[in-house]
Amino acid sequence: MDLNNILFAAHEHAHGDFSAFDVLLDAAMDTLKMIPFLFVAFVLMEYIEHKAGNKLEGFLKKTGGGRFAGAAAGALLGCIPQCGISVAAANFYSGKLITMGTLAAVFISTSDEAIPVLLAHPDKLGLILPLIAAKFAIALAAGVLIDVIHHLFKSTEDEADFEDFCSECGCGSHGIWYSAMKHTVKTVIFILVVNVVLGFAIGLAGEERIADILAGTGVFQPFIAALVGIIPNCAASVLVTELYADGMISFGSAVAGLSAGAGIGFAVLFRTNKNMKENFAVLGAVYFTGVIAGVLINLFA
Repeated sequence: MDLNNILFAAHEHAHGDFSAFDVLLDAAMDTLKMIPFLFVAFVLMEYIEHKAGNKLEGFLKKTGGGRFAGAAAGALLGCIPQCGISVAAANFYSGKLITMGTLAAVFISTSDEAIPVLLAHPDKLGLILPLIAAKFAIALAAGVLIDVIHHLFKSTEDEADFEDFCSECGCGSHGIWYSAMKHTVKTVIFILVVNVVLGFAIGLAGEERIADILAGTGVFQPFIAALVGIIPNCAASVLVTELYADGMISFGSAVAGLSAGAGIGFAVLFRTNKNMKENFAVLGAVYFTGVIAGVLINLFA
């Protein structure tokens, strides 16, 4: 699919009519483009587990996870307009390869389809760099702060070894490539199911109805935009960006919605990470970071 087709599909996704075929096609396309990211991520995780798990775990404990460097790397990677990054980060966090702050930085800076949608509006091209810069700065600051807070309040019950990620699947008895492929297939099936279910839910609810609600919320717009953005589906970022491009929500509200959104990342996190307390902590931190950033931007920008 070339760039023009991508831009057209993104625009139609936000404005087109709801149909079961479109939902299934969008779900399939969104899932397929994540496969390379997932497979590479799982190969890396399996390699580390088989070859260097103990060394990495010891290094992370000694360095405290590299808070600033980790958050900066996460914020930078999240800027790539591809929600496969957030899925890979969720798996890395579940395997204890990155810190909570790094994960949050990836989630906050992730924009999914926002960049292609803005490219479809020639008069909005000047907003792409400010949006990316704002989300990067927010993600970096939030990632460092979250790591500091998490380090202060976490208990030994919250800690888990890297090997716990694969403790129940029997991957240790197989080679790296087989294990990576097995994890990739299972995760892809899960993502496809989630994309289909959420696609039908959004379609039945009506994107125009969601748009009307957002446009009429006034000062509470960042709260609602972030709530829409946090829906674990790429359609959420398309909708928020289109509403901003059409002048229906403010720049601050767009930042709130896109900062809270992490594509399918949250769904994968809740599936792969056993510590639900941590999962909800990440969810809450990302949501309120988006809201606070959106409110402040609306007040002072």
